[in-house]
Amino acid sequence: MLQDGYFDKILDTQCFDLRAVESLREDPRHLEISTIRYASPGVKNAAVNSLDVVILGGTQIDTSFNVNVHTTSDGRIMGGSGGHTDCAAGAKLSMILSPLVRQRLPIVVDKVNCISTRGDYVDVFVSQYGIAVNPRRKELVDRLRDKGFPIMEIEELWQKARTICGEPRRVEAHGRPVAIVLDRNGSQQDIIRKKE
Repeated sequence: MLQDGYFDKILDTQCFDLRAVESLREDPRHLEISTIRYASPGVKNAAVNSLDVVILGGTQIDTSFNVNVHTTSDGRIMGGSGGHTDCAAGAKLSMILSPLVRQRLPIVVDKVNCISTRGDYVDVFVSQYGIAVNPRRKELVDRLRDKGFPIMEIEELWQKARTICGEPRRVEAHGRPVAIVLDRNGSQQDIIRKKE
């Protein structure tokens, strides 16, 4: 997209394929930055604080707009958050895009298995059935409705997911802690426990 003129430059903290490495090496508009410059909460000009919109995914989102990206719906760790929280907190508008149901499992739930990104960092959830806007962004609800977007309460999307999938079995993990999930400010946000 940089080569096709959609962006003026790319700020990059890590490359995952040879084409990206070649671009970083050859194109002066493709800039390497440190992870501190990328997202440190202690750096005022961190790149994430310059985002107008960020579009993110998740394995679950709950009725408080908390998002899980660390675990699967059955509680298994699938990876780190990769800057999910940093981008959601820094952007002027943070959107979670996901189908309402994935492989017969609801994405919208009453309570996520793991809080990876707090709901107060998330503005909008978009699914094929409708758009839910975090109540703290009331002005967005009005603007989106005026443009004809299908706005729903997050609870309505949760009920729709339950209608399609039924009530999922809640994952209760009471084993020893295997991971501590930190907020971007370093405070403990959640604990992932071993399933026994």
